[in-house]
Amino acid sequence: MKIDSWIAEATECDFKVALETRKPKSWLKSISAFANGIGGTLFFGIDNDRNIVGLTDAQVDADAISRLIKERITPLPNFILTPEKEHGKDILILTVSAGRATPYYYKADGVMEAYIRIGNESVIAPDYVLNQLILKGMNRTIDGLVTEYDFRDYAFSKLRERYKVWTGSSMEDKLFDSFEIRDEYGKLTNAGALIADNSPIRHSRLFCTRWNGLDKSGGMVDALDSAEFSGSLIVLLNEGVSFVKRNMKTRWKKTADSRIEMPDYCERSVFEALVNALIHRDYLILGSEVHIDIYDDRLTIYSPGGMADGTKIQERDIENVSSTRRNPILADIFGRLGYMERQGSGFRKITDAYHAAHNFRAELEPVFYSDAASFQVTLYNLNYGMDEKWLIETEKVAFGQDKVAFEAKKVAFERSISEMKINTPTKDKVLVLFDRFEYERAFSRSDLIQMFDIASSSAGKIICRLKDVGLIKAVSGLGKGKYKFVNHQESAV
Repeated sequence: MKIDSWIAEATECDFKVALETRKPKSWLKSISAFANGIGGTLFFGIDNDRNIVGLTDAQVDADAISRLIKERITPLPNFILTPEKEHGKDILILTVSAGRATPYYYKADGVMEAYIRIGNESVIAPDYVLNQLILKGMNRTIDGLVTEYDFRDYAFSKLRERYKVWTGSSMEDKLFDSFEIRDEYGKLTNAGALIADNSPIRHSRLFCTRWNGLDKSGGMVDALDSAEFSGSLIVLLNEGVSFVKRNMKTRWKKTADSRIEMPDYCERSVFEALVNALIHRDYLILGSEVHIDIYDDRLTIYSPGGMADGTKIQERDIENVSSTRRNPILADIFGRLGYMERQGSGFRKITDAYHAAHNFRAELEPVFYSDAASFQVTLYNLNYGMDEKWLIETEKVAFGQDKVAFEAKKVAFERSISEMKINTPTKDKVLVLFDRFEYERAFSRSDLIQMFDIASSSAGKIICRLKDVGLIKAVSGLGKGKYKFVNHQESAV
């Protein structure tokens, strides 16, 4: 089997020229990190440049690898050790599976250390990551842990209001158990504490700042607007979206019968990004909050904690990111309130909304970034740097195109009525009426009365005549006595 195919299949990998038996920690820490993460592969007999060096005695090395893993890694991870021969040289391929009984420790000299992967290195897991691994090994999540707070001491008016709006029904008390907001003894879970109106979890806050410029270099004196929000996650979501709305502008341009709005940011994208930040953040990281920072050219939403599965979002295909929920109870509550879907389609919604924007350009593609301790979404200002002259020219072009299209429709319409038995004064009125309403908009007898300053009976006679010759038809669903012009060209097709 070709070594290149092995390397290509390894999501995480390390290369070792030879087996270190005197200093086994140099490679055993990678075993711990792989088992604590998404798995990985160690290649023995290959240098960092992927040159095949080979092992002197692959069988002896294989026995030592298996022995040292059993002695130094606890609990014992699942691994497969495969010997291969490449270009006549022996190598060993050690594949470690992602573990469920986390954390997996490296132990020696009375010290136990759990490792994780950051980039291409294996480093000691910070305390908050170690806590995550402990919860994972217990098949528990932070939002499901029971707190010391009594359910009866807290109100949930925001939750009740949203439930009523979304479902049309009042929220019954038994649903607090179904939502896993409290346990059987009336104690709040962390999820319940985060949803309560006056949330007792202090580091669940949202900091919002509109900076004056492209960075923070000037300090707070250069902040045009700032706010700090605390309380229920529902409050944080609503206030965060409102902050963005009041700090962005919406341009627009006219069309023939309407106008196209061009906001600085797609509200749907902002909403989805903020929901993800609040629901999927790592609540074990203390002293860090969700942040919204708005600059002249972009908006960033930062949340503590990287991807729940340990991967880097910038290395993933956004269209195919599977749903891995760090806080499944919170995600379920927000799903039942209509704030998010359970299929994990938030990333795609963010990008799809931007792609659909009238003023989207390829260079304004939303950017996602994560590391072990943070996640950040950058949404670019769709109107920043847009030349005013260009805007005027595009409006002129659009207007010109609309005018040409309208003139073509008008000529076709005049041709369609030229052979109809309608007197000239009535034809003139019909052309004026068509100029205003065309085929898309409905009109009534009162419109004719106002436009031509004629009596109701005269307007009624014109409408009857136009109906007789098949030039207009009655339409339903818009009120009584509404009509539209019939497009005979489309009918013919």
